[in-house]
Amino acid sequence: MARKEQFVEVAGRTLKVSNLDKVLYPATGTTKGEVMDYFQQVAPALLPHAAWRPATRKRWVDGVGTAAEPGKVFFRKDLEESAPQWIPRAKLEHKTHANTYPMVNDEAVLAWIAQVAALEIHVPQWRFDSSLDPANPDRLVLDLDPGPGTGLEQCAEVALICREILEGMKLPSIPVTSGSKGIHLYAGLDGKYSSDQISEVAKELASALQKDHPQLVVSSMKRSLRENKVLVDWSQNNAAKTTVCPYSLRGRSRPTVAAPRTWQEVEATGLEQLEYPEVLDRLQDGIDPLAPLAAGESAREDPDRLAVYRSKRDALQTPEPVPRQTATAGRTGSSQSADSGSSFVIQEHHARRLHWDFRLEHDGVLVSWAVPKGPPLESGIQRLAVMTEDHPLSYGSFEGRIPKGQYGAGEVAIWDAGTCRIEKWREGKEVIAVLQGKPGGGLGAIPRRFVLVHAPGMGGKNNWLLQLAKDQPAADTATDDLASEPVQAAAYLSRRPPRPMLATAGTAEDISSTQDWSFEMKWDGYRAIGVARGGTLSLFSRNGHELGADFPGLAELGCLLPDGSVVDGEIVALNEAGRPDFSLLQRYVAAMRKKQTRQARAISIQYLLFDALQLPSASGRPEDLTGLPYAERRRRLDSLTLEHQSAKIPPAYHGTVAEAVRISQDIGLEGVVAKDCASLYEPGSRNGSWIKLKHEIHQEVIVIGWRKGLGARSSSFASLLLAVPGRDGLRYAGRVGTGFSDAQLTAIRHRLEKLGRKTPPAKDIPAAHRRDAHWTSPKLVGEVRYSELTGTGLLRHPVWRGLREDKEPHEVRWESTSIIETR
Repeated sequence: MARKEQFVEVAGRTLKVSNLDKVLYPATGTTKGEVMDYFQQVAPALLPHAAWRPATRKRWVDGVGTAAEPGKVFFRKDLEESAPQWIPRAKLEHKTHANTYPMVNDEAVLAWIAQVAALEIHVPQWRFDSSLDPANPDRLVLDLDPGPGTGLEQCAEVALICREILEGMKLPSIPVTSGSKGIHLYAGLDGKYSSDQISEVAKELASALQKDHPQLVVSSMKRSLRENKVLVDWSQNNAAKTTVCPYSLRGRSRPTVAAPRTWQEVEATGLEQLEYPEVLDRLQDGIDPLAPLAAGESAREDPDRLAVYRSKRDALQTPEPVPRQTATAGRTGSSQSADSGSSFVIQEHHARRLHWDFRLEHDGVLVSWAVPKGPPLESGIQRLAVMTEDHPLSYGSFEGRIPKGQYGAGEVAIWDAGTCRIEKWREGKEVIAVLQGKPGGGLGAIPRRFVLVHAPGMGGKNNWLLQLAKDQPAADTATDDLASEPVQAAAYLSRRPPRPMLATAGTAEDISSTQDWSFEMKWDGYRAIGVARGGTLSLFSRNGHELGADFPGLAELGCLLPDGSVVDGEIVALNEAGRPDFSLLQRYVAAMRKKQTRQARAISIQYLLFDALQLPSASGRPEDLTGLPYAERRRRLDSLTLEHQSAKIPPAYHGTVAEAVRISQDIGLEGVVAKDCASLYEPGSRNGSWIKLKHEIHQEVIVIGWRKGLGARSSSFASLLLAVPGRDGLRYAGRVGTGFSDAQLTAIRHRLEKLGRKTPPAKDIPAAHRRDAHWTSPKLVGEVRYSELTGTGLLRHPVWRGLREDKEPHEVRWESTSIIETR
């Protein structure tokens, strides 16, 4: 900084700040300024858990120090005399004295807290009331603290046991990894009981846990009893005790956070504490598991059905409807029937991952589920449906783009909407409803009876199964002609093309001899869904982006396909030997985007078709083929006649896997895709019925940084730093410095300049690799080939193959399943 002191405006308050470049976390180089910025960004999520509570602070004025020489910490209750007069405060009488505490009620207080290097904020489980007197607690907390010989894994095990007990007490709980060693569990209360009463309940719960699990749990504070066990600390429910506030930083060697987590994360292996950049990324993606507690939903006898919905949205930032008035009526526990006159809407949601939002009107709101693979259109097919927060009825007509950075960011379109007749509603257990959509909608304008069954055993308490009932209602006369064909919902495929089905990386040993397999060559290009409309072929990438501007010459292929056809294939660039060449494809796309049409025309582009998702039926109407076996879809595709230099239907092979691999090697291709002949086409799915076998090891990667080049590369870069998503976020994968053309070096450096950030977006980056790195937001996807992985999980001898403009960062994953298991 040029100046050591300056004045800033925060939330309408003026605050003097100083030494913002002081390093408070030496291990990561995190400065006071970055701490202040974190508190401002996290404020919407943190403040609901801190406001109107007396805040005790832990200050590290000279930083946290190192393991060898820890920094000095000050534990502060009384408000500092130097504190600005505008900070809200309240006096609390103790047995022998009184303290005046600050209350963290707005962003300005958080900025002051960062200025005085108060990294940790600790608050009790109660708030001050309107008279600034202590009220009854509004939450119960259990602190799961690992003793010697145990760690976060054992805390997670105890947390899952506690969850079951608390749910039996009608107290749904939410886990928070403490940022230190253990886990905190929070459950909302209605404020009817005193701190002493809640403490007694928590103590009894901890004692019962110790009795039932004596080898795992201890409820006594004695250190001699805690070895190889997890302490269930119930005492923090005492009115005089405090717990670190959710979303507060911790004064550890690294800037970890008391971070709310999902139960799915706790159930999974490899749970770790989170650092503040990861927490900010989660909030940006709309992940705030503690939002229901922030909204006070658990503390109301007649809950606000839209409290969670509103807590996740800013009416000034999103076009979604955000009503101020609450939806009345709580959920009932009884069975209901014949709820006529209700509505439904199914929305196709292109967020980080494509899914369909299945919403039924009930009790004045739209009860909602997210269905990753879309509603089933045939009996016997079950789909996972994850229950989400209730939505307002006005959401039933919403279409549009939710801005980047907002919860659920992405494009929302109505797939179908209409009337809903509830036949059964057993709260939290089962729903049966008949949906009647609109002409041209995804349900084909015929009534369909759906069944939703709660299935928490499938990995989460919000998991349900969605299926079509075996007994379907008869279509009325207005829709009989549509019902005469089994899958008239097909028309939606050509309006909103699905994402392609994906193959799983494998080996020849994964090809079961008991199944009938077909083998296709693996083409080295851009995957594309093609839609024929009015003599023009529109092409869509894996992430739903239109590719017409990059490949205008392929549009004329639409005249070769029946109108309304939807096909799957690969766009490739052919070299002089007539073989697909990925680097040549990269050159073609770069030339098109620079409007260098002469250079682009010199490169031969071809669309290779290998699957049919929709073709006209005998009656001429579009027919959805995705529910047919691969062998039948392939037969229908092969029946098409394509005579064009830019289109081809390559043959499929039905011999052995060894023969298919040999053919691929002889032709000079990158591998083989084995397809189960009985497999259905499941858009966006990677279910193991398609298996890819590569001759070389390729890996999609995310660029997270770069190193400055020397000599001929002084104006570009020496190497790129790479990462691949793991179970708990981005994991560092190494550096790549070879395989770049001069044009790629210049183009990539230009894009990197616009993506700069201060901190690394991945974990576990060796110090030698961090030393001269420039960090970037993890938005660019590329592909490398490499020889093997090192013992520490880094790519050995990686060579750059090119940017993957057709891929989004969230689609990247380790190609090898063995890598996934160890990372």
